[in-house]
Amino acid sequence: MSDTQKNGQASGQDMYDAVVIGGGASGLSAALVLGRARRKVAVIDAGEPRNAPAAHMQGFLSRDGMPPAALLDVGRAEVSGYGVHLIEGKAETVQPEPRSFSLQLAGGPVLRTRHVVLATGLRDELPEIPGIRERWGRDVLHCPYCHGYEVRDRPFAVLGTHPNSVNQALLVRQWSEDIVYVPGTRPLTDDDRERLDARGVRIAAAGAIVQVVTKDDRLHGVELANGTVVPCEVAFLFPRMVPNDGVLDGLGCDRNEAGFMTTDSAGRTSVPGIWAVGNVGDSRSLVISAAGMGAAAAFALNHDLVDAEVHRSITELRTARTATQNGAELPAEQ
Repeated sequence: MSDTQKNGQASGQDMYDAVVIGGGASGLSAALVLGRARRKVAVIDAGEPRNAPAAHMQGFLSRDGMPPAALLDVGRAEVSGYGVHLIEGKAETVQPEPRSFSLQLAGGPVLRTRHVVLATGLRDELPEIPGIRERWGRDVLHCPYCHGYEVRDRPFAVLGTHPNSVNQALLVRQWSEDIVYVPGTRPLTDDDRERLDARGVRIAAAGAIVQVVTKDDRLHGVELANGTVVPCEVAFLFPRMVPNDGVLDGLGCDRNEAGFMTTDSAGRTSVPGIWAVGNVGDSRSLVISAAGMGAAAAFALNHDLVDAEVHRSITELRTARTATQNGAELPAEQ
């Protein structure tokens, strides 16, 4: 059987040391470290990466400008070389069992594992503005650290679609001197106006944003309800970020005010044996930092496995000693 398995071929009989849900940078990094530690590991991947619309990945040392899909291809080949099982499919539920978890695949078997590493990222919920989704990741953007340098010095519009939009406008100003903030129907405070003015950000007229306008497959502007088109070549907006963690519903993992699972510095959630790495636990993670989170979690997870194994071995050793001692005390049969 090949290292990359369809979900219908995956074996549900064996106990894994860890099952990683999500085959992006964080999940594959966790699997790489665990595979090199000679652990029995599976990675379940549904093939729906958040950065799929982006043509290139930036800010990853030694991989700057690499297509995201190419990074994942290399990563899958690397982890396969250490015996990690790659399973194409979607995890539906995770259920606790004594000292382990059972994991149901959609249309497939149940896997059993001692630990679960959730690396499913998040999804960007975009405002219902015509044209936004079609341009997403091209010239309608969110992260200036990911895309700002490539669109530098072009006319930007920042759309007021989120409580953090003003701060986003203040941030992207360092990538261009030509910035206009389009408040839409979200009111600006006097403090907002003062900060935008101090930063050199123009403010467009208030009014509902009707659509983004394109010409020759390029962003041309942002149309308002009064018919005005605010010209721009690049638009930034702040999406609503929602963690893809529904597979853990019912386990009772603690969450913060933003709805993300809380973890310690290694990725441990409040439920022993459940880990969260990358964007599923931290919306700010870039690809390179998500990969680092996966590696850090794997390092700590392996130490937890060692501790459990040592404890189990000590218990077995003591039990054997007690049995031997009791046997020595019994009178010999006549």
